[in-house]
Parts: sequence; structure tokens; C-alpha cells
Amino acid sequence: MTVLADLHAACAALGTRLFTITALDEGAGLHRRVYTSHPVEYPLMGTKPLDRDAWYEACITARQIFVANAPTEFETLFFDHALITGLGLGACANLPVQKDGMMRGTVNLLAEAGHFTPARLSRYQALVMAVEPALAGALDVEGAPQ
Repeated sequence: MTVLADLHAACAALGTRLFTITALDEGAGLHRRVYTSHPVEYPLMGTKPLDRDAWYEACITARQIFVANAPTEFETLFFDHALITGLGLGACANLPVQKDGMMRGTVNLLAEAGHFTPARLSRYQALVMAVEPALAGALDVEGAPQ
């Protein structure tokens, strides 16, 4: 979908090196990947368990941006932390996507350690908010294509 690819390009221009979008599936207890910049490592329609941990509380329950600027800040939360660091990435930001007051999914950005400064986060958030209605609509469609 164009909105997903356009958002990926805009985030890459700000320094994101790995970009995925996941749809929230509370009923199944998982996140389903609907867009990926790295289809080998993070395949389209791959899933991650929806653990009710500190990440869930921050990003899903509180609907706040989750930021970890060093591997030690996410290694206990992400089962794939070794893959992330193996790709040379050391920071992540997960931005919630909402529609009609409901959580629909997250935009997931990864870059080098220390990348997600307050100024950069503000720019990323503005990009996501500018396309949030279209993005949330894409997440409503199960199996949304890229």
C-alpha cells in the first residue's frame, strides 16, 4: 500500500534502518507484521507474541511512544533482541496507531544506538500522525498487502 511505503521512505530519510508495521490482534494475542523493510529477517505476515509486559503497558495500554536507545533497554522485552543487535541496530521506537479510540497497531523503527533523540522522535511522530487515518485503515484489513 502506498501509505505504508511512503511512511517507510520518510522514516528512512530520518535515519531508520529497519522499519516494520504491525497490526494488533488482541484476540489471538499477537502482532501481525503487515509491512517490512527486511523481508528475510522479518517476513511479511510474521507474528510476535503479545506479552503483557512493560512494553505493552507503555505502548498499547498508555498509547505512548516506546523508546529504547540501547540494547540493554530492550533485551529483556524483545525475544528477537539478538537478531536486532546482530543487524547492527541498537535502538528502537514503537509508535502506536489508533483509530476511533482503539489501538490498531504500531509503527516500529530501529536504528543505531542513541538514534531516537527527542527532536527525532518529534519528527517521526509528526510523520505517523499525518497519515494515521490511512495507516489505521490499512491495519483494519487483515493481511493488508504492502
